[in-house]
Amino acid sequence: MPSDHAEPGAGPDGPGGYDLRHHGDAEAGDGLVDFAVNVVGDGPPSWLRERLVATLDGLGRYPRADHDRRARETVAARHGRAPGQVLPLAGSAEGFALLPGLRPRRAAVVHPGFTEPEAALRGAGVDVVRVPTAAADGHLLDPAAVPAEADLVVVGNPTNPTGVLHPADSVRALARPGRVLLVDEAFADAIPGEPESLAGDADLPGLLVFRSLTKTWALAGLRAGYALGDPALLARLAAPRPPWPVSTPALEALIACCEPDALSAADQRARELAAHRVSQAAALRRIEGVAVQPGLAPYLLLHLPDGTGPEVRRRLRENGIAVRRGDTFPGLGPDHVRVAVRPPETARRLVEELERVLRTLAVPA
Repeated sequence: MPSDHAEPGAGPDGPGGYDLRHHGDAEAGDGLVDFAVNVVGDGPPSWLRERLVATLDGLGRYPRADHDRRARETVAARHGRAPGQVLPLAGSAEGFALLPGLRPRRAAVVHPGFTEPEAALRGAGVDVVRVPTAAADGHLLDPAAVPAEADLVVVGNPTNPTGVLHPADSVRALARPGRVLLVDEAFADAIPGEPESLAGDADLPGLLVFRSLTKTWALAGLRAGYALGDPALLARLAAPRPPWPVSTPALEALIACCEPDALSAADQRARELAAHRVSQAAALRRIEGVAVQPGLAPYLLLHLPDGTGPEVRRRLRENGIAVRRGDTFPGLGPDHVRVAVRPPETARRLVEELERVLRTLAVPA
């Protein structure tokens, strides 16, 4: 198991010593019931699998320009944009790795939030300031807290790991001349109707939106996503890329998952997830000492009784359950854990094991 959260102070990943490169897949493992990774299912549905398999006969050729064009056109139609406002990516992670190429002088990253953008920027020597949200305010974004001099602002919506969905107007308020506003919408399609999304805001200056296919379609191993933004901004983002950065199967996934039938299926999945989230959150709240952060995402942020976090995670793992540690997210501590939303029969095991572990810890030695 990874080492516990470092004490506050200067660390290799910036203030506080948070391990910004730690992700949920490090917690999961063979034989464990996986609540650490926010991917729905073990693999893509059969119809999508067939579309991907059909591309294998073409792997002897480099990804084709017409395939790339079809991907841009399909994604553009899905969001009411022009094809020139779409950049296919090898997953959102590639987009984050490209951020230093925008040459920001000072970047502001809203936290607690996905840590890969900050890790990529700090690794390239960019000056990064963290903008903390407060648990007392439900971790809602306060646009006034973002430094005026920041020429790159990064915010997740919904935010990972809190699950908070910020009002679109609050996010829009961060846009201003000379600033790039990056909204990470990796989980937007996991919320029915995609409320508060800025994916269709083609005229908002400096806006970049990153989208991922990883979560809803169980494509973590394929690496497929896209960026939306002004063509000139996308060209700056893409400048450091090598030729053919997105594979033929990934381009096909973009097309398949943005067609009308797939969008309808995704919305149905989102509605099922929403129902599962409500029941799972209610069950977890009934456990004495467990606080559940309200949210709309396909994961829940829990605060365990003070001082129990590391031992609870260890004992859950011993009993076959993987959860995502929260103390690698700036602003959270060792008693925070994130758990993916799962079907009721799977969630029941987490609830029962967590309640049993906490009950055991409460018994004096």
